[in-house]
Amino acid sequence: MQSAIRTQELNPAKLTSLFRKQFELCRVGPGQTVAIVSDLGTRREYIQAAFAASQEIGFDIYEMCVNAIPGWTSVGVPTIGKCKGTLEALMAVDMVLIFHVPLFSKWLRDVQAKGVRVQMIIDAPDDLYQLQSPPGLKEAVVHAHKLYEKTRDVRVTSKAGTDLTYKCGEYPVMSQYGMADEPGRFDHWGVGLLHTFPNEGSAQGRVVIAPGDVVILPYCRYVQDAIELEIRDGHIVSIEGGLDAALMREWLGEGKTSENDKDPYALSHLGWGLNPQCRWDSLALYGDAPERSRAASRSFPGNFLFSTGPNTQGGGKRTTRGHYDVPMRNCTISLDGNVVVKEGRVVDPKMIVERVAR
Repeated sequence: MQSAIRTQELNPAKLTSLFRKQFELCRVGPGQTVAIVSDLGTRREYIQAAFAASQEIGFDIYEMCVNAIPGWTSVGVPTIGKCKGTLEALMAVDMVLIFHVPLFSKWLRDVQAKGVRVQMIIDAPDDLYQLQSPPGLKEAVVHAHKLYEKTRDVRVTSKAGTDLTYKCGEYPVMSQYGMADEPGRFDHWGVGLLHTFPNEGSAQGRVVIAPGDVVILPYCRYVQDAIELEIRDGHIVSIEGGLDAALMREWLGEGKTSENDKDPYALSHLGWGLNPQCRWDSLALYGDAPERSRAASRSFPGNFLFSTGPNTQGGGKRTTRGHYDVPMRNCTISLDGNVVVKEGRVVDPKMIVERVAR
């Protein structure tokens, strides 16, 4: 049973100062230009706060609203580029502030290639305040990123029965620490995580998604009964269990473009969370609305973020809509035999960040 959605706790008048702090974290200053990419569902108070903060800091800003309401359950949808001049405009700015998910889209890669940084904002006001990048998070994520880059063999185990192995190196490591502060950087306000895509065909073993693990996409729900997955040559070949397994089979099956399409069942980004501001119990505390759990449930420290489907964000060729995102608890993650997360607890001291009371 999920709790009722709670009323907003953040004073709306504080949004401008909150956005100003985020712009400062992103190193936006006088003489720069920021383009807002909004949509028909974007909170207008966010746009107003961004405009007000830009006046206080002294940089130029404008809004480009797309004629759509991009869904949380669709990835890779090209909201930019179909309208003449939109892509060229975004390539000319210093930073894009986007209010829906641009991941797995070609236009995002094109903009980043021009050195434009991209800051995504898709969470509720209370979460923007509570989860905003704390001191030390960037350093912890960068350390983990460098370690993951050197890794060639990963093993993930759990007492629930998970025993998964995969190889790394074919695709780049991607990390987020909550602020787009470097040229060409994409980041998501509120997160702190890293991932890579496993080498094609390398993933083998068993994954048991246990009760209490979180299906954060396409649903926002705690798993109620175990989902047992058999992984062979980089793909899920069986999905066993009760209701939660049925939901997974149904969603991935709908992503197939033909009877023999295996892309929805391929393993996608695999990594772990590090942001101490994020909470595993956010769905229980704040309700299961996606806006309250996009960052919080994805980035709580020590979760193993398991996913299926597309890999174009890392340079691969899979564009399937059959995408599943599951932060898993109580897993042990070993990088070339070196344990960095033990039973859901971060044990590498350089990856541990202190929580800030807010």
